[in-house]
Amino acid sequence: MTIRWVWAFIDTPAARFDESAEFWRTITGSTLSAKRGENSEFRTLLPDSGAPSVKMQAVPEGPRIHLDLDVEDVRAEAVRAEKLGATTVLEHPDYTVLKSPHGMIFCLTPAGNEGDISPVVTGPEGDRSRLDQVCLDIGRADHAEEVRFWTELTGWRWTPGTLPEYSRLTTDFTLPVKLLLQRLDEDRPTGAHLDLACDDIGKTATWHEELGARRVRWGREWLVMTDPAGQHYCLTGRDPD
Repeated sequence: MTIRWVWAFIDTPAARFDESAEFWRTITGSTLSAKRGENSEFRTLLPDSGAPSVKMQAVPEGPRIHLDLDVEDVRAEAVRAEKLGATTVLEHPDYTVLKSPHGMIFCLTPAGNEGDISPVVTGPEGDRSRLDQVCLDIGRADHAEEVRFWTELTGWRWTPGTLPEYSRLTTDFTLPVKLLLQRLDEDRPTGAHLDLACDDIGKTATWHEELGARRVRWGREWLVMTDPAGQHYCLTGRDPD
């Protein structure tokens, strides 16, 4: 599979959708596209420069993160994904919704969106951040199979992380969203959360709190937050450039 573009998709409960969209618009330095879809459920975050890579969807339940992978031949890649262990959830004329072997929702979508990476965002206190990563949260018992699946599906290089519970998939092709794989200490269906690279986690967290986010807990080099709709994400101590 040649993945032409990666989209981070923020699925938000419909009752909190507008509030959540305004939050993510602000912290990513974006504007919001017009609503679209049969029920006006979709919006795209449009950066001031560079190509967009984040979309939002109003859903009945949630919150949740899923991935959209832009590919040249959606149907052929869906068949290949099924052979690797995925399950098809929905076939649409323009895209296919699938589920990884242990529950991570992702979509195969037509290629066509390429461009420069969106710029770093500067907060009110001069802190700099960028939404640049989706972390797959994988249950302990399912970790090996999920890592195998995502490595074979993407065709990217698997490399271990600096901590034993983390690993990464990398590619030579410049894409706006990185993929991190995390082994949890519990068994549950595979899900995901967003990571923002920050040069000052504390200052960025304070800004986000002023916009309606909430601090949950500190990790070793990261801070777990929730957005106004309860969506978990992490502020991580990485260079946003």
